[in-house]
Amino acid sequence: MSDTQIDLAVLDMAGTTVADGGLVLRAFEEAATAAGITAEGIEREAARRYVLDTMGQSKITVFRALLGDEDRAQRANQAFETAYDEFAATAAAPVPGAAEAITALRAAGVKVALTTGFSRATQDRLLAALSWQDIADLTLCPADAGRGRPYPDLVLTALLRLGIDAVDRVAVLGDTASDIATGRAAGARIVAGTLTGAHNAEQLRAAGATHVVDSVTEFARLLLAQRS
Repeated sequence: MSDTQIDLAVLDMAGTTVADGGLVLRAFEEAATAAGITAEGIEREAARRYVLDTMGQSKITVFRALLGDEDRAQRANQAFETAYDEFAATAAAPVPGAAEAITALRAAGVKVALTTGFSRATQDRLLAALSWQDIADLTLCPADAGRGRPYPDLVLTALLRLGIDAVDRVAVLGDTASDIATGRAAGARIVAGTLTGAHNAEQLRAAGATHVVDSVTEFARLLLAQRS
C-alpha cells in the first residue's frame, strides 16, 4: 500500500451520502411521461433499464442517449428536475452517519467534495433541503466540470480547485458503476463502491472498485485509519 495519505475525498450524493429512497426512479417516471414514452410496454421497460444501468451519469446526457432527440431530451430533463426537486423537498435524508463521516474527514484534514449528475439548480435545492450548504469544501455538478460521469472531469476539477498535489492523494466513493468509472479514469488511488445505493457489490467490483464498503461511514474509517 502507498504511504501517500489521502487528502481529498470525492463523494457522490444520491445513493452515497443522500438516501435515495427511489426518488431518482420516481422522477424518471415523470420525465418519461413528459417525453412521450408510453406508460407501459417494451419501450418504457427498456428506458427504465437504461436509467438503472447509467445511474450516476449526467441526467441530460442520459436523456439524450435514451431519446435521440434534443427537444425531447430537454423536455424530459426539465420534467425530471421539477419532479426530483418536489420529491426531495420533503423526502431527502442523509444516509445514516453521512454528515458525521464528512465532518470527521474534514476535521482530520481531508478535504471533501460532493458531486452529482444533477444540474446545479437541483444540487443546490438538495443541499438546502438537507441544510448541507456548508458541509463540504466543494460541491460540483457536471456543468461545473465540463463533463459528468463516467468521465474523470468531476474528480479532476475537485483536485484542481482544492489544491491537491496528485491523484494518488484522492479517494472516490459512489454507489454506481459510473462513479467507479469516473474515479478510475481520474487515477484516484482509492475508488470505492458503497452498498447504500443503486448497484450491488458484484456490479461495483466488475466496474473496477478497489474497495466495496457498507456505507460512507465505513469509507471514512478506511481513510482515517490511513492517516493515523
